[in-house]
Amino acid sequence: MWWRLAHRRKPKHNKAIYQNVAQDKSPVSMAKHHLFLSALKDCYRTNTFLYQNLNPETELKRYFGARAVLGDQRPRQRNRQFHRTTWMTSPKDSWPRFSRPGISMTLLETKDGIHYFTFEHSREYQQVQFKFLDAVESMDPNNIVALLQLNPYHIDSLLQLSDVCRIQEDQEMARDLIERALYSFECAFHPLFSLTSGTSRLDYLRPENRAFYLALYKHMMFLEKRGCPRTALEYCKLILSLDPDSDPLCMLLLIDFLALRSREYQSVLQIYQDWEEHRNLSQLPNFAFSTALCYFHLSQQENIDPEESHKQRHKADELLQIALIMFPAVLMPLLDLCTVQPDAAVTSHSFFGPNSQIRQLPALAELTGLYVGRTYTLWREAAVMLWLEETVKEVLRRVDAKDPVVEDCQNKRKQRYQSAPRNIHRHVLLSEIKEATSTLPLEVTTQPVMGFDPLPPLDSVMSYTRPERQRVGASNESTLSLFFRSLLPNFNIQEDDMEVARAGQELNQEVNRLMVAMRDMLANIRFQEPPREDNPYRDDDEWD
Repeated sequence: MWWRLAHRRKPKHNKAIYQNVAQDKSPVSMAKHHLFLSALKDCYRTNTFLYQNLNPETELKRYFGARAVLGDQRPRQRNRQFHRTTWMTSPKDSWPRFSRPGISMTLLETKDGIHYFTFEHSREYQQVQFKFLDAVESMDPNNIVALLQLNPYHIDSLLQLSDVCRIQEDQEMARDLIERALYSFECAFHPLFSLTSGTSRLDYLRPENRAFYLALYKHMMFLEKRGCPRTALEYCKLILSLDPDSDPLCMLLLIDFLALRSREYQSVLQIYQDWEEHRNLSQLPNFAFSTALCYFHLSQQENIDPEESHKQRHKADELLQIALIMFPAVLMPLLDLCTVQPDAAVTSHSFFGPNSQIRQLPALAELTGLYVGRTYTLWREAAVMLWLEETVKEVLRRVDAKDPVVEDCQNKRKQRYQSAPRNIHRHVLLSEIKEATSTLPLEVTTQPVMGFDPLPPLDSVMSYTRPERQRVGASNESTLSLFFRSLLPNFNIQEDDMEVARAGQELNQEVNRLMVAMRDMLANIRFQEPPREDNPYRDDDEWD
């Protein structure tokens, strides 16, 4: 073994690129586009994506058995307070009484078998939304808590306070708030809106729809962290299906990781096969490396025909070599996170050495940092690391032999990664992977980013606008208020540097006080239970 384990330490936690990916309106391109959409619909018509697959209990029961997961839960369910039956979340008796908060869904049009929907806010909900924005700008976070107490199913308040809970490592409450938001959304669904057909669309350009995307994303990440990658994968497919053309949250940068975590190797290869021609997935580091990793794992399966195993391994070797030649800056950070020290032949070679990092364009650095920070645990297996070692040797041989593929990939890197589109920046911010966030450009890091609507599209479609509001001075603002104000567009960094420094030092104390107030509020909200809406004798395991 020519690599040795390094000193053990704690692991560190494209429209131009993404599609290249400019949309070509030629007849040939449009024909390919229709094939792509057809492939997407076929993907959702298979039996691999059912309503019960959105329930994490389905996955947990496969791992631990129904008795271990449910325990004595089922007898109690017959005596529970009756809520509307939903598929994404199970309403809890501890939740406040649900009364429609003023969100509805409208069918805008149907075209080529695709239904285009949008969420709408009633006039009353719009007023609550204005109060929420006022609360954010009031520089007093207690106003958000007070707003949620009066409107316990206000979506943006739930999303914002969930982030506060998560930062304070109160994962259970953070998850509960997101589930409550999803429940509110699902109660507003149009009768024709389907979570699983792949034919329902929501335009991210409309602000009313964005919160649904974000709630789904946050719920998906909670599921992945809870050890339910298969269920998280289904939510990833769902988010992608809502707007597969624009992919506003860049699910194609994540779907391969969740599939690998779920050992759904064929799913990754199928997506790559169906979408490569239209989306050029091979230009994304995650798919370049993940397809190779899938073929490798398939070649290692038990009871596989030796000849088939050899073919799969040969394909894996080929793809990994191309991935390393195309994205050489992935190797050293990946080995570093895997606590593996390569030998001098690798570290001293100009191809994988420090120059590969220095010469990397910022847009590509975002993608490689994201891939490495997210997936390094998949490469720690001894067999995988040995395979990587052998492949790196072969890549260096090809580089030294001046293989024309090396120069070709170098030219592609220079041409194709000039800038990253806004949806990739948005995905990086949501991922909170520091290897990627550290590479974000100044135009992103110097602008305010709100958790309830990170990097909104520049061409948003506004259905209503907030009334002009005169700013009220705040001489007695709290430390946390000052910190929140630093995130707003009208904050003057030159004038307020010293104040923000003080705010940063005392931020934890203020957040702790806010959390105590939130817990007290959530623990004491009790409303009269709603009237029965569903058949109380409906079997909990019945699926449409």
